[in-house]
Amino acid sequence: MTTTKAVSMNDSTAHSDAPNWGALLARVAESDDKAAFRQIYQYFAPRIKAYAVNQGFSQHAEALVQEVMTNVWRNAGKYSESLASVPTWIFTITRNQRIDMLRKLNRTRAEVVIETEELWQIPTEDTTICSIQNLSTEKFVKSAIAHLPEEQMIALRKVYYEGKTHEEVAEELNIPLGTVKGRLRLSLQKLRVMFEAKEI
Repeated sequence: MTTTKAVSMNDSTAHSDAPNWGALLARVAESDDKAAFRQIYQYFAPRIKAYAVNQGFSQHAEALVQEVMTNVWRNAGKYSESLASVPTWIFTITRNQRIDMLRKLNRTRAEVVIETEELWQIPTEDTTICSIQNLSTEKFVKSAIAHLPEEQMIALRKVYYEGKTHEEVAEELNIPLGTVKGRLRLSLQKLRVMFEAKEI
């Protein structure tokens, strides 16, 4: 993770204070360092929850957070920086835990979606969602969202501000689920262009 990107995801983190996730994880693995784990938890937990909501898993978002972070604590010693970055490693745990939970809930095989890392809410690069959640950019974000086509703006607000699942939005607006996902995809693409121009 580059320092610039880390700061853009969290403006309260100064360039010189950008967390070294690998080092923090090593402290957890080597000495059960609770302070290091707390720092990891405070950063990744809300992003895991946002990911769960984005994937239509909001009712079990808190449980997913606990399962993932418990796995991070127990398996910190298995992490290898040579194989993946910490965000990618935690993404893999999150994805697998979500699939396991779906199976335990007896969901159908069709409902088990294998996501790509592009959908992860805590990558090493900027994401539109992190910008949306950043209160320091609230005024600009509201202005940017207001410039979206109405149908895209409504879908975006319902999912990312009201915390509704894609299915709930589709039912509420009486439109196909694919239409909801399409509107969200287009709205995020447009916002990303505006954020990049603003260097958010």
